[in-house]
Amino acid sequence: MKKGMKPLIATLAAGWLVFAAACSPDQPAEPVAPPSPASEASPAPAAPAAEAPPQASVTEPGQVSMAAEISEIEDQQETVDDSPATTGSLRLRDLSPVASAQAQASRFQQGVNYKPLVPAQPTSVSPGQVEAVEVFWYGCPHCFALDPAVESWRKSGKAPYVQFVRVPAMWNDMLKTHARLFYTVETLGKLEELHPVIFREINVSRNLLDTTDKIVAFLGQHGITADAYKKAANSFAVEAKLRRAEELNRRYRVQGVPMVVINGKYTADVGSAGGNQQLLQLIDEVAARERG
Repeated sequence: MKKGMKPLIATLAAGWLVFAAACSPDQPAEPVAPPSPASEASPAPAAPAAEAPPQASVTEPGQVSMAAEISEIEDQQETVDDSPATTGSLRLRDLSPVASAQAQASRFQQGVNYKPLVPAQPTSVSPGQVEAVEVFWYGCPHCFALDPAVESWRKSGKAPYVQFVRVPAMWNDMLKTHARLFYTVETLGKLEELHPVIFREINVSRNLLDTTDKIVAFLGQHGITADAYKKAANSFAVEAKLRRAEELNRRYRVQGVPMVVINGKYTADVGSAGGNQQLLQLIDEVAARERG
């Protein structure tokens, strides 16, 4: 090996470790800066990974697994770069809802890029519609990195017959606190405005929003009073949605986030698809086939 190649190889290896880092059941989840444009633009080819059994603790690159927890993040992490270079790594190219899926026909392979969910689960959409569920956690750095691309796709990229649904992960108390926050803000009609703001508050500002006091103080800055939050947070509607989310987490066999479930039949993630943009293209392609 030429001497000049060693620093380059070390640099590339370090970049891959940042992208592939995932919080496994034996590893705490810690918000980190999203991968740089260079690391996502030129991914190294990888052989298909063998499918792990449901009890396995191995997660795909770009996922946080179900036993992950944040603790003392302020003392453990460097500040996330809030510059355009950081957030710019998540830009999603303009996708045509139907033409993109047709042009990419058979690009994504079952068993390689996505796998069947057995047994298949019922959806909550009308006939002729295809459901796309994202299972996420506000404290997950990979979910935070994916979210701008999801938002762009949701608003102007996906086909009109694709019905997008978010389901919060529910595997421990902190995640359940964030799930309650998600459904409370939704009930108050503020989700469209505050969903990305909550992501940034946790992952950039390092405010974990893990107690009622922190949540009330944060929402107070955005026009939601303590009484309004507490009333909504403890409402029958929010409790019902939390129970439903917990049931879906079991039915989908959620072991890591971010994870997508397409029409109740297939699951995929950033690692299996090959990147943030590729995951959304995979949803388009599989949804188009599901619709027939």
